[in-house]
Amino acid sequence: MSELLIYFNGEFVPKSQATTSIYDHGFLYGDGVFEGIRAYNGRVFKLDEHIDRLYDSAKAIVLDIPLTKNEMKEAILQTLRKNNLMDAYIRPIVSRGIGDLGLDPRKCTKPNVFIITQQWDALYGDLYEVGLTAVTVTTRRNAPDALSPNIKSMNYLNNILAKVEANNKGGDEAIFLDNNGYVSEGSGDNIFAVNNGKVYTPPTINNLKGITRAVSIEILKDMGYEVNEQHMGLFDLYTADEIFVTGTAAEAAPITQIDGRSIGDGKPGKVTNKVIEAFKEVTRNNGTPIYPENEVKV
Repeated sequence: MSELLIYFNGEFVPKSQATTSIYDHGFLYGDGVFEGIRAYNGRVFKLDEHIDRLYDSAKAIVLDIPLTKNEMKEAILQTLRKNNLMDAYIRPIVSRGIGDLGLDPRKCTKPNVFIITQQWDALYGDLYEVGLTAVTVTTRRNAPDALSPNIKSMNYLNNILAKVEANNKGGDEAIFLDNNGYVSEGSGDNIFAVNNGKVYTPPTINNLKGITRAVSIEILKDMGYEVNEQHMGLFDLYTADEIFVTGTAAEAAPITQIDGRSIGDGKPGKVTNKVIEAFKEVTRNNGTPIYPENEVKV
């Protein structure tokens, strides 16, 4: 099997050669932004929305991406074509670039752009049928007035510390609280609770504006469910009939236990399963074609 090709500053290089300097501020300080995107059945799902979010994250940290949005989209499609991928996980990354050991980003004169495309199944493997075990963690989600959770930056240490704690406690996923004690999100996904036929999810001031989250809200409303965006406490999770999480890597996944408490009857719930199936359906034939409509894949 040939080595994956990575987009790197306008060229396509083998995975083993897609490297940057140790003085890149992305490596030294986590100074950069990224996105996680998926392609299904020859189409990139919600490409425009992901690119908008990437550029919003860059703007928030005063990072000028050296490609227009359309150029970035085309680079992603070209990388998929180079790797002959029709179903893939896609990771565009923009680092601040090479500078010195100081913090000053003005010393970094040229951002580096990488695009990774590869096959990657849904994050939680066989747990979609039985449900995830989640645990709350003592690590608090980054405060919006310190480092907004809506900046999808290369510095994911906050999320990693939560995942480390969940691993140590035997959980499949972590649940963040914010500094006010409100439910925020998982280490890599947004969270939803279902109670008495209504659906609840935290407002995105304290968690990422998830694109799969937005799709799931549309799905739920189309199915006739009332969706309420409001602050939630742990009590609201412990007493919910169903809990599920959503994200590009996770897609939509049930949580059936939190902090040793069974959620509902301890099995993936009816609403959760409807969302999972509807998400599979909506991603099957929607998105930006990898190959132009008049071009046949060879």
